[in-house]
Amino acid sequence: MTRLAQTAGLNDIQREILSTVRDFVDKEIIPVATQLEHRDEYPTEIVEGLKELGLFGLMIPEEYGGLGESLLTYALCVEEIARGWMSVSGIINTHFIVAYMLKQHGTQEQKDTFLPRMALGEVRGAFSMSEPALGSDVSAITSKGVRDGEEYVLNGQKMWLTNGGTSNLVAVLCRSDEGHPEGTAPHKSMTTFLIEKEPGFGEVRPGLTIPGKIDKMGYKGVDTTELIMDDLRIPANRVLGGTTGRGFYQMMDGVEVGRVNVAARGCGVAQRAFELGVSYAQQRHTFGKPIAQHQAIQFKLAEMATKVEAAHAMMVNAARKKDSGERNDLEAGMAKYLASEYCKEVVEDAFRIHGGYGFSKEYEIERLYREAPMLLIGEGTAEIQKMIIGRRLLEEYRFQG
Repeated sequence: MTRLAQTAGLNDIQREILSTVRDFVDKEIIPVATQLEHRDEYPTEIVEGLKELGLFGLMIPEEYGGLGESLLTYALCVEEIARGWMSVSGIINTHFIVAYMLKQHGTQEQKDTFLPRMALGEVRGAFSMSEPALGSDVSAITSKGVRDGEEYVLNGQKMWLTNGGTSNLVAVLCRSDEGHPEGTAPHKSMTTFLIEKEPGFGEVRPGLTIPGKIDKMGYKGVDTTELIMDDLRIPANRVLGGTTGRGFYQMMDGVEVGRVNVAARGCGVAQRAFELGVSYAQQRHTFGKPIAQHQAIQFKLAEMATKVEAAHAMMVNAARKKDSGERNDLEAGMAKYLASEYCKEVVEDAFRIHGGYGFSKEYEIERLYREAPMLLIGEGTAEIQKMIIGRRLLEEYRFQG
């Protein structure tokens, strides 16, 4: 293990899990990641390996066949996986958020139906809030679910589904006005619907189309898609929790733990960038000595390592606060904001250390340079995080005049 980003107070089981995951990353992910990423190829063999390790059920309770681990254990595993290839951590993250939402908010029938198969990786989750025209304004959702007897009829277009093609269970946030009078606040008239589908692209069930993969600058390998609902019928027992109007709160709860996950991804990518930078700096020679002996490069390495350490500490704090049962939206927002910004800066410094070679696709840092920007916008932009942080600070430090 490296000196940086160590976590105090872990038990033997946590240390064993992390050691196993790191070993898997070093042997099975890092050697093939760049090649697969350049081909935009889904990492099928890696995913099968993660299934065997039980990582798809890491936080699912033992009674449903999972490992019943904490958010901290999960986040530290994500950090390790993102260190190898961030796209792989994305494949697990959306699945984890849907499983978490089912565990926290699902009916007993929904938990019994989905969680055991999700723990095995047989059912793979995706979730969807965003739409083509709304960006961060979740309250402006136009997709709608209308009750029709024992079914709901769903119509609308969703955007930016990670695992949209490979998943077979999608949690979708829609407007549902049933039982909510005119003038009800938008966030109180939203419902999360659990949509089962076949993996793949095109019309994957009557009324549901996944058009195809969105071509992206980075974050390749994992499929990012649209989702189009055209009179899609789903049974009423697939309303998450069995009650309409709770969808916004359910999704925000999921996104809150998702922000810890994104922070963990930023920590993992930054760690890898530091490893690449400090290694290259000791191998590359200029003016008769390794560039690591030039003070300018040592300053960069010092700043990079400090940022890696700080981001990791904030991420761990946010995860532990959630595990303790306390509200952690402030800590999660801070961790996500800091880790994603620091990740971008550490990756850029490693890129600069590589000089011209950093621009070459032969070097791993080129891939990280394209991946880091996704963290600035995923699970809420930096600006959204700052809004959340600012509002929570004003709650905590309300002026008593």
